[in-house]
Amino acid sequence: MPYRMMGWVHANIARVWREQTGQGTVEYVGLMLLLATLLTGVVAAAGALKGGGIAKEVADTLRETISKVGKGK
Repeated sequence: MPYRMMGWVHANIARVWREQTGQGTVEYVGLMLLLATLLTGVVAAAGALKGGGIAKEVADTLRETISKVGKGK
């Protein structure tokens, strides 16, 4: 009887563990999509303002940061 109970517990723990695999990746992808949407909204709203000052600043900062990636500094 104890072996049967241990086997049942082990099987259920393994099943629950498998169901959770990859959940963190899905959450990170969702978070990145949310941030991208928010940033796009900010840039679009700021671009509609006269002169587009903040939109230009955000775009220039992003362009500069992306260009620095991989250059070592």
